[in-house]
Amino acid sequence: MAVNTTPEAPLPVGEVSRLIGGWIDRLGAVWVEGQITQLSRRPGAGVVFLTLRDPSYDISVSVTCYRQVFDAVADVVSEGARVVVLAKPEWYAPRGQLSLRAAEIRPVGVGELLARLEQLKKALAREGLFAPERKKPLPFLPQLIGLVCGRASAAERDVLENARHRWPAVRFEVRNVAVQGVHAVPQVVQAVKELDALDDVDVIIVARGGGSVEDLLPFSDEQLIRTVAQCRTPVVSAIGHEPDNPLLDHVADLRASTPTDAAKKVVPDVGEEYERVRLLRDRARRCVAAVVDREERGLAHALARPSIQDPHRMIDARADQVADLLDRARRCLRHQLDRADSELSHTHARVVALSPAATLKRGYAVLQRADGHAVRDPGEVTGGEALRARVSEGEFSVRVDT
Repeated sequence: MAVNTTPEAPLPVGEVSRLIGGWIDRLGAVWVEGQITQLSRRPGAGVVFLTLRDPSYDISVSVTCYRQVFDAVADVVSEGARVVVLAKPEWYAPRGQLSLRAAEIRPVGVGELLARLEQLKKALAREGLFAPERKKPLPFLPQLIGLVCGRASAAERDVLENARHRWPAVRFEVRNVAVQGVHAVPQVVQAVKELDALDDVDVIIVARGGGSVEDLLPFSDEQLIRTVAQCRTPVVSAIGHEPDNPLLDHVADLRASTPTDAAKKVVPDVGEEYERVRLLRDRARRCVAAVVDREERGLAHALARPSIQDPHRMIDARADQVADLLDRARRCLRHQLDRADSELSHTHARVVALSPAATLKRGYAVLQRADGHAVRDPGEVTGGEALRARVSEGEFSVRVDT
């Protein structure tokens, strides 16, 4: 229940501590899982002190238990071991300190750890964190590689030496972290986040040498898996050796069997690239030479054609044809003109022969009345009527005699 206080009526520290203790006493015993980071067994002491830490977060709590409780698992439990503890929360009022009073301690076996990892793997897979379409492609030639590994470790040496041997100009941004134990997960997570925030980092390698299942547990932690899944930078997992398979391998964009293999997959070999460039250059040169040769042969074939060697030949042949056609046209036209002239002459002769003037020249005359009409019938005229007589050489007047 809430406590009503005011600046004028505050609660003493002892009362606050007593109230907190009362609230905590209402909590029953709980099963707690964690990793033992500190263990104190003083000779002759009836109480054992240890610190239980959450490997995924920077949180720990003090645990006490009677010696007989710890002696039951003393042979299989030591610092760094994962345990499940049945404990009741206790509040030490004089110091204001929370601790757990353990009534039973159970070590977490490898089989149980693997079963939990399998359950976590299935849950994350259902969320799509391991889907192939989420994998980001690695750059062909990374300029700056982020490396997360143990300090002065063989994994760090293998990655740096092999990468620089393959491509001497490659640069690294190294983050040395704990790769096992209770501090491994938060340090690795922080290092991955720092490298992912750097715009110059093209790819991140998380590397560690082989180890036992317990040693590699930090790389199957859910917090680390989700951090890698949210990275915008491609991440390469190089944990352990070929048989080792932490969950980081499934969420990473690329899995390398060893740190050396990671260097080979991330950095191209400068010798191989030089050879590839040489082969491509030779291939390009052969292709260009083949094209030039083909065009030269085509040009030679075109130049060998008669129309190219003697371009006037066709013109001359056509000129003869044009001349022949021109002569033929002239002959045809001349023939047509001659025939037309002959027809015209014959027609002119017939016209002349049939014309009145020709009749008049033969001695005939035409009598015309005053109105110009020719006289064709004697009954058309009257006695004494003046007529005009037209002959070949002119005309004269005549008068009708009754």
